[in-house]
Amino acid sequence: MTQSKKIAVTGGIGSGKTEFCNILKKFGYPVFSCDEISHALWKDEAYLSGLAELFPTCVVDGTVQKSRVSALVFSDKAALEKLNAYAHPRIMQKLLDEMQADPVSVAEVPLLFEGGFERLFDAVVIVKREEETRIKSAARRDHLAEEEIRARVRAQNPHEEKEGGKFIVVENNGSIGELFLAAERVIKKLGI
Repeated sequence: MTQSKKIAVTGGIGSGKTEFCNILKKFGYPVFSCDEISHALWKDEAYLSGLAELFPTCVVDGTVQKSRVSALVFSDKAALEKLNAYAHPRIMQKLLDEMQADPVSVAEVPLLFEGGFERLFDAVVIVKREEETRIKSAARRDHLAEEEIRARVRAQNPHEEKEGGKFIVVENNGSIGELFLAAERVIKKLGI
């Protein structure tokens, strides 16, 4: 049995990762999302039980409040590290299990470098965009204040130093048409 080729797409909040992945879907590649897996885990009782143990102050009437966890972790670096240490391995295991069935698959992985998960992928596409554009885009999309988005930006590792080898940087400061052309170039470069 041949091993599947796994490609990660990452970048800072509001960089256009999802749009890039949507373009790859149009080319016929299966795309998996760590955010979707994370949302699904929030419905898993065993997962929520572990979160309740980690963050008892975020439990109201026996239920872990996602908004309280978010507010806590984006204002307290130690809490963020605790959440990442708990959530990331579970998310990544489910992601890799889902990706196994396809000869080539793509995963949208927002916190790829923060967890050191880049080593699990054959190639990494880093979508970059000017910071102010990212912040405005993410604030509009997520219906959050720009300061909340800035706190999330500060919590992410910068991706600027990653280029070359298995890392491919895509600049996303233009139109959707330009992003489409960039996706075509990435597909050609990866030989998929």
